[in-house]
Amino acid sequence: MVREKEEQPFWETKKLTEMTSKEWESLCDGCGKCCLVKLEDADTEEIVDTDVVCKLLDLGTCQCSLYETRHQYVPDCIKVTADNIETLSFMPPTCAYRLLHEGGELPWWHPLITGNPNSVHEAGVSALDKVVSETDVEDADLEDHIVEWPQDPSPPEPWVHYPKNQHGDLQGE
Repeated sequence: MVREKEEQPFWETKKLTEMTSKEWESLCDGCGKCCLVKLEDADTEEIVDTDVVCKLLDLGTCQCSLYETRHQYVPDCIKVTADNIETLSFMPPTCAYRLLHEGGELPWWHPLITGNPNSVHEAGVSALDKVVSETDVEDADLEDHIVEWPQDPSPPEPWVHYPKNQHGDLQGE
């Protein structure tokens, strides 16, 4: 039986600059790592992550509670774009925007691959259950919250089994 030519997913055929707004937004896996409070060493300019997140991040979903109007409440929130992704070195190595910009592929747990919006959490690569809100931490205590896990470049091995389509591919491929 000859397999019919399937349409390739947009993230494999389009450059970041060619994506629609809807496509661009769907690349976000909802991990919440970009919402971590970061600290910069004044001498070395090294940026490190903390396990403290923006006050707008919903700790139960890792979604911004006021995404559309976030800049009214957090003026320094950085909007990730195709034009600035190259300069955002603090983005986690598992970030879809960063991966695609660097010529990589979406990881097995990405919701566009699995068809499951919670697969990023189920795979254990999100900030879910690993963070506290900045409203609960004093600025003077931020150094006590420095963590390395957000920059782990090695995604976990698949342990969650997602349904496969009729061709044996994970749904969403």
